[in-house]
Amino acid sequence: MKLTVVGGGSTYTPELIDGFARLRDVLPITELVLTDPATDRLDLIGPLSRRIFARLGHPGRITTTTDLDAAVEGADAVLLQLRVGGQAARLQDETWPLECGCVGQETTGAGGLAKALRTVPVVLDIADRVRRTNPDAWIIDFTNPVGIVTRALLKEGHKALGLCNVAIGLQRKFAALLNVDPAEVHLDHVGLNHLTWETAVHVNNENVLPRLLSDHGEKIAADLRLPLPVLTTLGVIPSYYLRYFYAHDEVVREMRTKPSRAAEVARMEKELLTLYADPTLDEKPALLAERGGAYYSEAAVDLAAALLRNAGSQHQVVNTLNNGTLPFLPDDAVIEVPAAVTAKGATPLPVNDLDPLLTGLMANVTAYEDLALEAALHGGRDRVFRALLAHPLIGQYAYADRLTDDLIAHNREHLTWA
Repeated sequence: MKLTVVGGGSTYTPELIDGFARLRDVLPITELVLTDPATDRLDLIGPLSRRIFARLGHPGRITTTTDLDAAVEGADAVLLQLRVGGQAARLQDETWPLECGCVGQETTGAGGLAKALRTVPVVLDIADRVRRTNPDAWIIDFTNPVGIVTRALLKEGHKALGLCNVAIGLQRKFAALLNVDPAEVHLDHVGLNHLTWETAVHVNNENVLPRLLSDHGEKIAADLRLPLPVLTTLGVIPSYYLRYFYAHDEVVREMRTKPSRAAEVARMEKELLTLYADPTLDEKPALLAERGGAYYSEAAVDLAAALLRNAGSQHQVVNTLNNGTLPFLPDDAVIEVPAAVTAKGATPLPVNDLDPLLTGLMANVTAYEDLALEAALHGGRDRVFRALLAHPLIGQYAYADRLTDDLIAHNREHLTWA
């Protein structure tokens, strides 16, 4: 079995390697290829990855290359974890929207649109090359914004699913609070990527969400940085990304007075790369947990095992086509829900009726994502403006007009049409 990681020079990669090594019985990889244009990073992460495999007794071969076509040839699955423009572009995404009082964030709002515009054309080019070289390969997208990127891939007919670590992170957190094995916790997880809610949490066929809120509500609310009365009033547990919507002005004030997340990540990446250069290091360092992407490797292994071997968990949270699952959204919308995943792909599980408070925001953001994808595919100032005007975190023509010009100015080198 051959897997290829596009963006293999990411500082995330040792987390992925560790999961592949520990779960080798679930996903028996014979060859793993890390591909990236950054040879300096591959020269550090490739040897570290091989040392991790060796320490954990994985017999598979790990190779590195800058040649994308060679990397994907013969691959059974291709995992995408790239960042067009690197941390420098992320820093811009988190900075210039604040100048007009809007959230600066890499996956939502104006910054999220900028990332989509930079990323979608690159991902589609990669996917086309995968299809030419190996049309049977599955594409697993972990590249943000996952919902828009996955929608672009599916729109072009690629064999693709999107993956996010929010659901598995919450599952592990709830399991720890309840003192049960994570495998016993099943989430009614619903929404769009980075716009999701847990409407029920099942343990032994019992919905324990009310007990979670009554017994551990303060802890959960503190982690989400939302007041507990908000959670109890909603009766659901939102992902932490909902804070950008439920406490927008508060978040903007915070972002204006503290270092950006991009600056923090850049600092951590510098430290991580120094650690990776140590020829005696043969495990993922503890610092990597602060980088983000917790449990990403386990989710990726589970998904790849289901797609390639009909193994792994029976039900997994993925980003896939709606196809009537949520009747208030178009069939071609990409939703994030539990699904039955097999070698044939993902079939979303039925979803119970939802509160209009959730459906209204989902419908609004889905409309934005449709306009964002049009802007990413076809370019043009008017398309960018329409997408920004549609976004619920912007929504005013004066803001959308200014942000359109700022977005284009800060991303001109990545926009062929600008």
